[in-house]
Amino acid sequence: MRVKSALIAAIAGGALVATAGCTTDPVTGEQRISKAAIGGIGGALGGYLLGDLVGGRRDRTEKIVGAGIGGIAGAGIGAYMDKQERDLRARTAGTDVQVIRQGDDLLLNIPSGINFAYNSATVQPQFQRTLDQVADVLGEYNRTYIDVYGHTDSTGSDAYNQGLSERRAQAVANYLAGHGVENARIGTRGFGETQPIATNETEEGRAANRRVEIKIVPISENEVGYRG
Repeated sequence: MRVKSALIAAIAGGALVATAGCTTDPVTGEQRISKAAIGGIGGALGGYLLGDLVGGRRDRTEKIVGAGIGGIAGAGIGAYMDKQERDLRARTAGTDVQVIRQGDDLLLNIPSGINFAYNSATVQPQFQRTLDQVADVLGEYNRTYIDVYGHTDSTGSDAYNQGLSERRAQAVANYLAGHGVENARIGTRGFGETQPIATNETEEGRAANRRVEIKIVPISENEVGYRG
């Protein structure tokens, strides 16, 4: 229990650093995490926010190549992700979905309350339209890896929360794949209760921790070879 508590405390501390280091552009509403903040959370979260892909980049790239998906020229990555970010913000406007920019990566933070019923891994009908919009954008900008992360609060056992987070991540991944996003691009991981972004001592904090995130990482043509 001491090890678990220490781990959660370290992760929570990292999340607080990330929150403190997240700035919002007053004109565009764009959120970015500063390099200093990313450095501060690196020890707690490892590669979670820093570029690692579920399953490892080599295996993921092999799947991308096998599916015939191309990469982006290095000089064009920033502009490609800028445009995708604007489209995602426009398509999710008016929802509780947060679009966060991290260098050339994007992270969609989706509260579980708007896409899953309590203790359920079935995508709620009222959220499907928003997820349809996300899938449309991801399908249009197909030169990206997609990781889907599931998270829970600390209520319940570790094992149960781990399984629930995995099922929710897979449910969103399956939905995206069923709406035009290539399976080869998608990886999933459940983090259970180990990645809190708020306190689990209040209902508001627990609600914030119950979430699904979609991380979008550009595919460089150097990784897959040019497939224009």
